[in-house]
Amino acid sequence: MNELALKYGCNPNQKPSRIYMEDGSDLPVTVLNGKPGYINFLDALNSIQLVKELKTACGLPAAASFKHVSPAGAALGLPLTEVERRMYHIAPETELSPLACAYARARGADRMSSFGDWIALSDICDVPTAKLIQHEVSDGIIAPGYEPEALAILSGKKKGNYNVVAIDPAYKPAPIEHKQVYGITFEQGRNELVINADTMLNNWVTENKDVTEEQKRDLVIALITLKYTQSNSVCYTYNGQTIGVGAGQQSRIHCTRLAGQKADNWYLRRHPKVLALSFVDGIRRPDRDNAIDVYLSDECDDVLADGAWQHIFKERPEALTGEEKRAWLAQQRGVTVGSDAFFPFGDNVERARKSGASYIVEPGGSIRDDNVIETANKHGITMAFTGMRLFHH
Repeated sequence: MNELALKYGCNPNQKPSRIYMEDGSDLPVTVLNGKPGYINFLDALNSIQLVKELKTACGLPAAASFKHVSPAGAALGLPLTEVERRMYHIAPETELSPLACAYARARGADRMSSFGDWIALSDICDVPTAKLIQHEVSDGIIAPGYEPEALAILSGKKKGNYNVVAIDPAYKPAPIEHKQVYGITFEQGRNELVINADTMLNNWVTENKDVTEEQKRDLVIALITLKYTQSNSVCYTYNGQTIGVGAGQQSRIHCTRLAGQKADNWYLRRHPKVLALSFVDGIRRPDRDNAIDVYLSDECDDVLADGAWQHIFKERPEALTGEEKRAWLAQQRGVTVGSDAFFPFGDNVERARKSGASYIVEPGGSIRDDNVIETANKHGITMAFTGMRLFHH
């Protein structure tokens, strides 16, 4: 089959809609369940590239959680700590394969943004991963294949309407790609840039050049994530996963602030007060995630006021004060930060440092590179220039 009709395009008024192969060859994707839409396939075909490249570069199973053609989270299949299981709402007795760990991390990076996500897996979906997905609000999944029991579990989601797509792992797209805007066709070579530590991390421009293999891995995760994130974009990573992605902002510093705020929220979710929150029985995961997000915000009274907290918590929790937040965030170190284009000013480095950034990777090439390097040196940050921009539109 070389084409697949879709219900509509980006919006219900945009008809007809389809995906197809211009050369008449068979589509490399097969719909195993559900009826994925136009935006679903945009998410699917971008996210599967991301996880495939993560696995190639890092040698571990990878997963991504996409919304509106940008990753809310991406991660490798490293084991979860006890604290991470509690952060991501995973019971101690739940069996987790490496692939399941990858998705737990990807989803857990920014659970608010991952609500209703599209999932991509680098490996054949196994039963532990399917059981994890079973309890999350999600639109669909793409993977190179599915174990029979895993497919049965996923096909039962959303009253049997959950979108399950398989992609041929041997598929290789044409080297030239096209798109139309306002009736005019654009043509460009595909972005086949190979991203790994050997190709990208050779030009360390700061006084501090100390970096471990694990930190190089996290810098690579940031770069590969940025390659498939709507520009402008900045990505914070830590311990094999993204913890904050700032996508689609016109201003570079706004990207850095947005991603930094998400990274701060991720780290604050580890705070003992947050982990100790006692929720009422039967509360849904999205409601729990939203309550935690509000609890950590300046609008925490919305969930702590009389008449409100009783619907969420078994007992009224103490507020997490601004002083407590600042003290907790001050402990965060070892975060890596990537940018899809150069930092034009040192303020990006200053903001990244406030969220624990110790390592930065960016293309370089600004007329103010000296100021950016000087700012990094002032804080003992290790920084590499790649010489390669990673815009994605």
